[in-house]
Parts: sequence; C-alpha cells; structure tokens
Amino acid sequence: MEYGSGGGGSQSAGEHDASDSHEKRKRYHRHTSTQIQRLESMFRECPHPDEKQRLQLSRELGLAPRQIKFWFQNRRTQMKAQHERADNCTLRADNDKIRCENIAIREALKNVICPSCGGPPLNDDSYFDDQKLRLENAHLKEELDRVSGIAAKYIGRPISQLPPVQPIHLSSLDLSMSCFGNQLMVDHVLAPSPSLNLDLLSAGTSSPVPNLPYQPPYLSDMDKSLMSDIASNAMEELLRLVQTNEPLWLKSNVDGRDVLNSDAYERIFPKPNSRPKTPNLRLEASRGSAVVLMNSLALVDMFMDPNKWTELFPTIVSVATTIQAISSGMMGGSLQLMYAEVQVLSPLVSSREFYFLRYCQQIEKGTWAVVDVSYDFPQDSHFDPHFRSHRRPSGCLIQDMPDGHSKITWVEHVEIEDKTLPHRLYRNLIYSGMAFGAERWLATLQRTCERLTYLMDSTGDNPGGVISSAEGKRSMMRLAERMVTNFCGSIGTSSGRRWTTISGLNEILIRVTVHKSSNPGQPNGVVLSAATTIWLPTPPHTVFNFFKDETKRPQWDVLSNGNAVQEVAQIANGPNPGNSISVLRAFNTSQNMLILQESCIDSSGSLVVYCPVDLPSINIAMSGEDTSCIPLLPNGFTILPDGETEQEGDGASTSSNANRNKARCGGSLVTVAFQILVSSSPSAKLNMEVTTVCNLIGSTVQQIKASFSCPT
Repeated sequence: MEYGSGGGGSQSAGEHDASDSHEKRKRYHRHTSTQIQRLESMFRECPHPDEKQRLQLSRELGLAPRQIKFWFQNRRTQMKAQHERADNCTLRADNDKIRCENIAIREALKNVICPSCGGPPLNDDSYFDDQKLRLENAHLKEELDRVSGIAAKYIGRPISQLPPVQPIHLSSLDLSMSCFGNQLMVDHVLAPSPSLNLDLLSAGTSSPVPNLPYQPPYLSDMDKSLMSDIASNAMEELLRLVQTNEPLWLKSNVDGRDVLNSDAYERIFPKPNSRPKTPNLRLEASRGSAVVLMNSLALVDMFMDPNKWTELFPTIVSVATTIQAISSGMMGGSLQLMYAEVQVLSPLVSSREFYFLRYCQQIEKGTWAVVDVSYDFPQDSHFDPHFRSHRRPSGCLIQDMPDGHSKITWVEHVEIEDKTLPHRLYRNLIYSGMAFGAERWLATLQRTCERLTYLMDSTGDNPGGVISSAEGKRSMMRLAERMVTNFCGSIGTSSGRRWTTISGLNEILIRVTVHKSSNPGQPNGVVLSAATTIWLPTPPHTVFNFFKDETKRPQWDVLSNGNAVQEVAQIANGPNPGNSISVLRAFNTSQNMLILQESCIDSSGSLVVYCPVDLPSINIAMSGEDTSCIPLLPNGFTILPDGETEQEGDGASTSSNANRNKARCGGSLVTVAFQILVSSSPSAKLNMEVTTVCNLIGSTVQQIKASFSCPT
C-alpha cells in the first residue's frame, strides 16, 4: 500500500511538472504581422525610442513596455550583425581582389624582358632588390678586374685598349625559296598585297577551347549574389515580353512580324542605370514562335550545355563556353556565366560577342524558361570588339505539347554599337533583323531538332540500299555533321580570325585567311581558306535547288570538267526533301574518290557543303564504325536572302515563316568558300596556293553567274 501511494504521489508530481512546462511554453508569444510592421516602421524612424515612445507603442500594439524594449534591443543587434556580415563580405572581396592583383603582378614580372640584353630577368626578388644589385655589381667588377689583369699579363697592354669586336651578321635560312616546278614564276603572277597576313607562326590555331578576349576576374560571393538578382529580374522581363502583346508588341504592316514598341517598353521596364547612349547605338528586337520536334527537358539540357548548344545551332553559334556555374539545380533554377560568339556565314559580317548570364527555371510542369542577359564587368573597358554587343533580356519559353513536341516562343533583344557600317551587301539583311533575329533562331532550331530525330531513327532511309544498317546511317550523319561544323567555322569572323582582301579573276574581291589545324578529324598542317560573296537576282530557294541538283553540278563545279555526277546514296535529314546527305561519284575522277555532300534549308537560309572523301573512309562510315579520325576539308555555298522587301508580298504576311520569307526577299546573297591544305611546314610559301584558290573561286563565280544569266 505504501508503495502504491508513493507511486501515486510521484505520478502527481510528474503531472504537475508537465503542466508547469506546458504553461511556460504557452506563455511564449509571437507578434502578429501588424505588430511587426508597426515596430519595423518605428525602427526605421527611430532605432532608439525613449520611454514615452515605448509607452505609446505599448498602448497601440497591446504589448508590455518591456516587450517593446526587448524587441528594439534585439532588432538593433540583428542590424549590427547584418552590417558586420556585409562589411566582412566587402573586406573579403577586397582582400581577394588584392590577392589576385598581387598574383597577376608577380606573373607579369616573370615575363619582364631585360632592357639590356633582351633576355628574361633574374629571380623577382634579386632583380628588383637594390641591395642585391649593388652586391652583384661589385662582384662582377672584381671579376672583370681579375680577368683584365690576367689578359694584360699575356697581351702586354690593358684590355681596355683593345679594338672593339665587330659583330658577326648571320643571314637567316630562307625557307620560303621553293625548289619545285615554277614557284618563282607563280610569285610574279600573283604577288600578295603588303597587308596580306601570311605569317603562320602568329596565325590562330584551331582549338575547341576559345581564347576569351577578356579574362573575367575572380567572382566573389557578392558578385554571385548580384548576378542572381540580375538573372531574376531578367527572367521576369522575359516572361512579360513573351506573354504580352499590345501595346508592348505591334504587328508590322509590311510582313506581319512582331515589332517592339520602344515607348511602351521604356515605360514598362524603366532602366535607371542604362548604358550610355552613343550616336551609333541601335536596338534590334524580334519575337516569334514555332513548334519543334523535341520535348522541353531535352531542350533545356542542350541549352545549358555549351557544346550541345553549339551543335543545336551550328550555323549561328560559332563559339560557346561556360565560364562559371553560379548555381545549379533543375527545380530551383540553374544559373551560368557564359561567353558566346554568334555569326552570319560570311566573312563580310562581323561576329557578335557576348558575356552573359544564362538562367533556366521551371515555370510550371512541362513549361521552362531560359533567359540570357549581358553581364558587364567593371573592367570591361579592356573588352572592346569591333561591333559592341549588349544582350538585353532575351531567350525562350518552352512548353510541352503532345507527341514529344514543344512550342517555343523566342525573344531577341540586343543593343548594337556599329563602329563601322555593315557591308553594303548585308546591310538590308542586318537592319531588317533577319540576320540575327528570333526567326532565324527558331528556323535553325526546327531543322536541327528534325535532324536529331532522324539521327535516332533506327530504320534505314536509303533508296539505293547502299547503307543497309541503322548504325551505318548514324555514322554517315555524324560524319556529315562534323563536315558542316568545320565549314561554318571556316568562313566566319569569330575567334579573332583575320581575313585579308585580294583581287581575283574579273576583279572579284576574295577574302583569304590561314590557320594551323591540328585537331583530330582535320588535316594536320596549314589550311588556307578563301571566300567571296555575290548577289544574284534570284530567290534563295531557287539558287539552293540549283546547287543541290546533281544533274546541274557540271554547270558550276569547275573540278568536274563538265562531266556528269551520279548520286550513289542518300540519307534524309528531315521531312523537307532539301535536307539530306548524299554520296556522289564524279565520272572524271578516280573510282577510289567520292564526294560527301550535305544540304540544309530552312526559312532563314540554306547551305550546300561538300568534301572529297576516299572510298575506304566512306566504307568505314557506312559500316557504322567510328569516323572521328577521317580528315575533312569541306567546301561549299551559303545562300541567304538579301533583305529586300517586295511590295507584292505584303498579302502573304499572315502565312508561315517560310512563305513570308519567300514573299519579302527579292534576291540572294551567295557565299562561295573553298579550303585547301597548304603544307605541314609553318614557313611554307603561299603564293601558289593563293593563286590556285583565287582562280578556282573566280571560275566558279563566273560559271554561276552564267547559269543564272547574270552579267559578269
């Protein structure tokens, strides 16, 4: 019984303790949002209220004066901690900046050239330490006196009275003199202009890693926080640009395209810290939509990978790299600092270079948004390309559709500062927004997505039955894809490639450049690229069909000598019959040599690229084996609209993109480009090769104009 009562007593005590702790927890009071707002408002006005002010707040909010006092104390402590954290971040960033500058100075001092001898300096400390220099000079003087004494003993007079030693002049070995054929005669036939840069030792080497024109500094935590804010604001602006019509976007009366209303834009998106205005600054804005054959997740994955993004837009993006990943995570959004160069396939149009933030975010299930916005570094004055480009919030909204399709709404919005006017042939194309606008991005995306779908198709698509396996078809498509990528990179102006203008046959101006190639899958040596652009008064699709038709090839291919060409195999790249890969055989050449050709066409333009490939390499590709080591040096044509607007085409302004482009484009801009392997020696003489390529391009242009009855 005693044990029972004792147990009952202990249980009552436990219940009492539990009730006390429950009451203590229950006495904890959380302020309401109204109370916090009033306290915050008072704190902004007076962080240290006196007793009278605390009593007034106590009556207004129904809180004890002690609670008011403690809240202000805690708020002041919190603000002090925030300021200390901000100061720490600032000091840490300054410290990191000073450390980086110190490292940069040390690296620069290592490369200092001695002003006396032209050689590398001594160790940093000894070279710049006055005390050590004095000691070393004294030691050298003692050594000189000792040697002079020994020499005077044997010569009979002081060494200072000897005549000065005359320098020996050694003539450098002339590696440019040729011992083969009539090289000297060719030198007199075509002497390059003095501005022609044939110094291959200083020419660029083709490399998958781009040389950035400006190396960004170390990114601190504050830099990353600022980038996140910029990307978040850019995403909000992009979504409004995508989803809003009038008054932000107006329909053009000429071709029915969306035109940005600048006044409405400035009113909706005011820019208090806008970039300085210059007389040469102009804006390009465009918007369009299309349905592509790829789901949203696959597209997002390709957009966030610079290599896949370049493969997705091979005719537009020439260089792309991720400088640093700021944040990652698919659901929470992914943010990257990137560098890219976009181009028009002609050496007459300068590429556009951007340092930009790419931010990807899932808006809802099956809907993603990818926004790009330029990021200006504080030291970006060192980065001053010929055409200054600044990317305002641009990008796309990707929405899943049935059957694996996606609807893409694309916005392009850039500021361009033209230091010089664009070339007269491309002026209308650029000023109309067709060269770099949203329609070109969408048309290219549609075509490449169709190509990827056909690449993954396991069924054969060869009417002749030469390529029997799906592996062989994929191998041939990858080989042709590499050929097109090589061709697009050979005729652009990206990566600092320098073009020199010379005069060819019939006063045709030809752009020439050289570069050293050492990448796998390309001939190892020095490659000479030459290109010229002509205008034809013929619609682009008619010119494309002319080049693609193998029966008309003898009319323009000067290497075929007028002989027929037969198509022995074909692979479709999409539902459009113009998008295909062909294997051709010319009857005038060796049966061991074939021609690999890919033709591409969409509403923004077209190209025909071809390359001679030997029969064993073609058999390797058709059997499904790896083709990465097959050397390719492609030639070809790019066909673009000239940007002229036809008044009679206004009635077709509500049609599709393809019909709209046909209606508004009068003529075609055709770029003819050739590449040849010069030599594996970097000091080879190029006059003969330049002559050969110029004559080849001149003859080709002459035959093309004759085929279209154009004046020569």
